[in-house]
Amino acid sequence: MKAIRIPVKIALLLAASLALVGAAPPPPPEQTVVFRAGEGGVALYRIPGMVVTTRGTVLAYCEARRNTKADWGEIETHLRRSTDGGRTWEPARQIAHAGSRIEGNPRKQTGGEHEQTVNNPVAIVDRETGAVEFLYCLNYARCFAMRSTDDGRTWSKPVEVTAAFEPFRAKYDWKVIATGPGHGIQLKTGRLVVPIWLAYGKTGDHGPSAAGTLCSDDHGKTWRAGDIAVPNEGGFGNPNETMLTELSDGRVMLVSRNESKPNRKIVSVSPNGATGWSKPAFHEQLWEPRCMASIVAHPSRPGTLLFSNPHTLPLDPGGREVPGGKGKRENLSIKLSRDDGQTWPVNKTLAAGPSAYSDLAVLPDGTVLCLYEAGNLITCARFNLEWLEAKP
Repeated sequence: MKAIRIPVKIALLLAASLALVGAAPPPPPEQTVVFRAGEGGVALYRIPGMVVTTRGTVLAYCEARRNTKADWGEIETHLRRSTDGGRTWEPARQIAHAGSRIEGNPRKQTGGEHEQTVNNPVAIVDRETGAVEFLYCLNYARCFAMRSTDDGRTWSKPVEVTAAFEPFRAKYDWKVIATGPGHGIQLKTGRLVVPIWLAYGKTGDHGPSAAGTLCSDDHGKTWRAGDIAVPNEGGFGNPNETMLTELSDGRVMLVSRNESKPNRKIVSVSPNGATGWSKPAFHEQLWEPRCMASIVAHPSRPGTLLFSNPHTLPLDPGGREVPGGKGKRENLSIKLSRDDGQTWPVNKTLAAGPSAYSDLAVLPDGTVLCLYEAGNLITCARFNLEWLEAKP
């Protein structure tokens, strides 16, 4: 049989097409439910946070709202551990302030004195000591710190560190304090940094508010106030829940939730995570639906950052953006930056349906974890950069 000659150009096109057909797409994210409303007698689990210890153990924690879905009420902090990268989880257990109760809910006129609100838990992994430092607030009025030296199995007796917030009164006479939520970071210098926000309206009100940091230079033995990073002034309305990451040059980026007309996250940068914050600025690509977000540096290459947040904007019936509006909490998306957060060219939906608060962490092998609220669930998603960067 006579051989059929195929022109070189056509042969090359066929080879390329076959290569594309044969190339397996990156696997989709693995999804595992970590906390489910109703389990353990808890009405709703909210406000997720997550860290990976120096031994690779994943610690997932959140607020366990016993009786109602409200920010105020009988609220505990629950923790689950994973030793296989977030695929399976040990049973949930209560941590944080399991000792003598400190009751009081200013939101209730009667009966509130019997409730204890343990809110805004934040963990920080100390790479130098291997310990996990853990801060949380009580009734939005006091702050406590504790430590685990065995990957979250046991915790030290809480120590009150509310005094660290007192210097903020020079600018804002706060009535409400809160850490995070989410996680804190350790800088290359060894400093531990935790994002905080405070409110200075009526007792119990979460606004008006401003954002800043606490830091520790002695591995969590003591904590002190940094400067206010994002004040409540000018066009920056009620900065509150914030997140932090260290940039490739050692500077610290703070990204703040807010209630401002541009509907964008506010960004400020400090040389040390405590002082010298740059003039805050809105970032056009980081949409603000009025929801806590998360940010983390990926060790794959310098300058690589990941960001998670519901990617929505407030729109009127005609599809036009509403200045200073409130977007829907859905379409949780993961963004990627390759230039220390200056631009975010990659944006991919992780959960298209109802989705809200989230926290990001990276495993030793580079796998990314996202712990996020999805309706009545808190779910952990596992994915890699190949999935994130793959074109549709």
